[in-house]
Amino acid sequence: MKKIIWVLVVSQFAFLASVKGQRAINVDLNKTSGKLNTMFNTCVGAGRANEGLRADWQQQLEYVRKQCGFRYIRMHGLLTDDMAVYTEDAKGKPQYNYMYVDALFDFLHKIGMKPFVELGFMPNALASGNQTIFWWRGNVTPPKDYNKWQALITNLVQHFTERYGAEEVKSWYFEVWNEPNLSPGFWTGTQDDYFKLYDYSVKAVKSVNPGYKVGGPGTAGAAWVPEMISHCSKNNVPIDFVSTHSYGVKQGFLDEYGNSGTVLSKDSLAVSGDVLNSRKQITQSAKPGLELHYTEWSSSYTPADPLHDSYHEAAYILEKLKQVGHAANSMSYWVFTDVFEEPGPRYTPFHGGFGLLNIQGINKPAFYSYQFMNKLGRTELANNDTRSWVCKNDKGDIQALLWDYTYTLPDSVNNQAYYIKDLPAKPKGKVKINLSHVPAGKYTMEIYKVGYRVNDAYTRYVDMGRPGQLNRQQVEKLKEENGSPVAKQEIVVKPNAVYSQELDIRENDVILVNLIKKS
Repeated sequence: MKKIIWVLVVSQFAFLASVKGQRAINVDLNKTSGKLNTMFNTCVGAGRANEGLRADWQQQLEYVRKQCGFRYIRMHGLLTDDMAVYTEDAKGKPQYNYMYVDALFDFLHKIGMKPFVELGFMPNALASGNQTIFWWRGNVTPPKDYNKWQALITNLVQHFTERYGAEEVKSWYFEVWNEPNLSPGFWTGTQDDYFKLYDYSVKAVKSVNPGYKVGGPGTAGAAWVPEMISHCSKNNVPIDFVSTHSYGVKQGFLDEYGNSGTVLSKDSLAVSGDVLNSRKQITQSAKPGLELHYTEWSSSYTPADPLHDSYHEAAYILEKLKQVGHAANSMSYWVFTDVFEEPGPRYTPFHGGFGLLNIQGINKPAFYSYQFMNKLGRTELANNDTRSWVCKNDKGDIQALLWDYTYTLPDSVNNQAYYIKDLPAKPKGKVKINLSHVPAGKYTMEIYKVGYRVNDAYTRYVDMGRPGQLNRQQVEKLKEENGSPVAKQEIVVKPNAVYSQELDIRENDVILVNLIKKS
């Protein structure tokens, strides 16, 4: 950061007049807007359940949990054959086994996370066909016997209840399948077939405990929300929440092996517009009080989009979450790690993967958006600036998180050709933070930043010549260069003073100002 100026003004009402066109964030510490909405870290995604048995996956999740505060995790493949959950004997009698599931869920429980349980995909012994998706071959066909499917789900939920207790499982969510509207990609059946699967699933879960939460349809592109609610309402089928997905590119919904070009949408309400519309659809439905969970979202749906690695992603995340407001109960970022094998194992350290961390556990810029949000105090202050949060905590600390979001993708260029480059950010002028009624005393001021060449591991990777593999020293160097404050200073706030902080800001910079009360 090139320039940092802090100013203490004697009168608490003496806000300096903003220079014409300068952005100003004016906040009175006595004016709150309530408890901070933390839907942003309610849940995060992961690739598939079997990956959760890996040591590096577990180490990265524990780290992300501590740094970003995620409380739930959702993943595919809980019931696929690599989790060894279901088979049948020679007479067709079901055989259940939960050893792998227990190892995974016990780990989640140990680190203080809860599963957002996606019920899928189909065990091969129970499948009606052989259609699969992804390198790891998740079977996407309906069950050959819906009663056997119901018995499997009933037995699984009974097992969870015995192992973790009913009160714990009441806090979980059970989501039926994933993106059944993408046929034959994720589901070879029809919409009616999906509703049948949902009916048998919800009956199974509720038979164990009526207080357990079940929902769906987990669709791509915010689809089937009215239809799902209508089906449940007309047929008296329980539904506790609606789930669906949205990504911020202009075309398509599925790129299984990362071979397609994608283009970030220019629509200022990409992703967030879907969420706001889903909430409207629920409000206008027969069940207006349903929870809404976006169980997947990101800028792009392909696991080979360099935007995911770019510093632009950090500002994009904050822009969309701020726009969503209170419309969703959770927004589950897809995903927390590049230990993610839908297209198979990846061969380069930065390949446009979905993760907040790369395979070696290096923080991407996207990681810091969630880490910074997790540093916000739980009381949000009234603030008219649309690209910032200002908060305080019970200790007297004050946090201001602000960003610029600028769409820079040239016309007729796709993400894969643009975001892979070294992309210097243009200046966007200055932003001034004015805080009135700051309690007098000594503070430590810390300023953190994400942007071009600041907590920007990918651009440093470009500097290295984009090596196909990183050695241990290179990994350690990239990790060491990330995470520290760009400025730290001891300040004194006098009685009846206004605290003012002026900052330079560039395109797609994210800045966190943290005032830590010392006395």
